[in-house]
Amino acid sequence: MAGNYAGGCAHVHVTASAEPIDNHECHCNVCKAVTGQHTTHVAFFNYGDVKADHPEKMKRVPFNANNPNGPLEICLCTDCGAVLMLDDKQKRIRVAVPNVMGYDDAAFPKATYHAFWDETKGYAKPADGRPVFDGLRPEFTWPHGA
Repeated sequence: MAGNYAGGCAHVHVTASAEPIDNHECHCNVCKAVTGQHTTHVAFFNYGDVKADHPEKMKRVPFNANNPNGPLEICLCTDCGAVLMLDDKQKRIRVAVPNVMGYDDAAFPKATYHAFWDETKGYAKPADGRPVFDGLRPEFTWPHGA
């Protein structure tokens, strides 16, 4: 069902009740370091649109090891260690990485563009017909935090 995505693990179920506000293929070095993937499908949701049924079972660690006080935290299951979501301390967004966070990747909306690509990455610019940007898409506006 559109706007109803489920991820997480056997201990903590994470659901998104709306469509992503941003949905991109990320080329940033932080995503590469965290996931070990060449590129990472990343979906941003408004903060209130993503819920975990057992937030008390989530351990939080910095998303960016080089910026441990940054706004994003990786939420891990305290029972099994599964990666559940990225949480924004400013309560603007919550982030899903479908193929890492237990979602049905095939049922998830396809990324609409490439973000954080630059020539220093050492590989060819993506040529799959989706727009390519050196950051988030220019019209993206960060939601207000809580």
